[in-house]
Parts: sequence; structure tokens; C-alpha cells
Amino acid sequence: MQNVLRIATFNIHKGVTSFNARFALHEQRELIRKLQADIVFLQEVRDQHIKHSRRFSAWPLDGQVEFLADAVWSDYAYGKNSVYPAGHHGNALLSKFPITKYENTDISAHHSEQRGLLHCEIAVPGWQQPLHCICVHLGLFARWRRQQIGLLRERIEEMVPADAPLVIAGDFNDWSMTAGRELVHGLHLHEVFEHHGGKPARSFPSFLPVFRLDRIYVRGFNVRHVEVHSGPQFVKVSDHAALTAVLSRV
Repeated sequence: MQNVLRIATFNIHKGVTSFNARFALHEQRELIRKLQADIVFLQEVRDQHIKHSRRFSAWPLDGQVEFLADAVWSDYAYGKNSVYPAGHHGNALLSKFPITKYENTDISAHHSEQRGLLHCEIAVPGWQQPLHCICVHLGLFARWRRQQIGLLRERIEEMVPADAPLVIAGDFNDWSMTAGRELVHGLHLHEVFEHHGGKPARSFPSFLPVFRLDRIYVRGFNVRHVEVHSGPQFVKVSDHAALTAVLSRV
């Protein structure tokens, strides 16, 4: 029976560095592999882009999600959120265990910014209930995030049994440190870094993190270990740090 899970979350900035200066997807894949996570929550995955596929010779022909999963994560799901003439991007989840069901829900709060939540059910060996995983990337403005947190809460209350194991992870864009309060107090979740150190992790910018934008919320788990993966080497990888957490079932 699988009692311990290693979770990672990472905003890959569409596979390129800031201002589209450099194609970084191959370095990102190597980093994600080194995290040795069972389940990986990814944001800003650009699965198709006609212009970039022509500009960058190493652009994967089968899309970014399949390229990142490769032979390590047997199952993956992709939620297409933002669609434009050249392609599309959204959230993705990579899993070493079977994804039995998934749904991508539009939670956009404004026409100028397309956002979604990707809800997956995962069959972990030996577990009687599926593991519910929700990958999110919330809006840039506080009023949009409040609306999106409300939709996330509705989704959980309607679709996730109260006794089912649950992990929510992603880029919350929560500069004000207020977006997660409703999840903590209303849904009895706890943020893994806040549980360990009193506050969510500093994750942005990745080379010298100052802002606490990325989060991992859990219910039904004990938190064994948390870690921020950042530093000067991230200048050539992504503007966000990667976060990991080691969890054990309660």
C-alpha cells in the first residue's frame, strides 16, 4: 500500500524564460525529474504554439505535456484554458498512478484572462478512495481571485467527499496572502509550508524568492517534509520556484 506521496508544483512559464528570450523546456523536464514526485502540478503549460514550434528547433512535436511526462509519469491530464490563433496553454497534472477521471472547469473572472481548474481523480494503490487533485492558476487581481476561490470551494463541496484525500496546488498569484483563508477555515485544508513554518513559501522570483505566490493545500494528510527549489540557476529555467511536499495518509 502506498502510504507516502511526494507532490510537486511548478509554473513553467510556457516552457520559455522571461520575455520569451530562451526555450527552457528541456531544462524544466530535467528539474521536474530530479524532484522525484509521484504527482506533479504544472501551470502555464503551452501544449501548442505554431510560431514557437518554428522558432525553437527543440520544440516537442507531440506537445509539452507529453514531452514532460515522457517515460516517468505514466498518466497525465491537460486542461486547455487560454486559446489563441497560434495555440493554447493551461494547467497539467502528471501522475505515476492511474488518472481515472478528470475535468477542466473554466473559472475565468474576466474576458482578458482565461483561467481554469483541473480536477483529477487518481487511483493510488491500496487506497479505498480515489485521491482528488486540483491544479489551479488564479487571477492577477484580488477581486478575481476571490471569485475563483469561491468557484473552487463550490467544486470541492459538490464533487469531493468530506473524508476523501485532497491536494490542491498551483500558482495562486496571492500577493496579499488572503486567497487561501477560505480554503483553510471553510474546507479544513492546511497549506503545507504554512503548517511547517507559519507562512506559505517564498516562490517568486525564482532566483531570489520574495513573494509567496505558489501553494500546496492538503486534507487528509500529515506533512513530513517541504522544500523550495530555487536559486540563481533558475534564471535559465522559470520565473517561479518549484515546491515539493512529502505527505503521509492520516
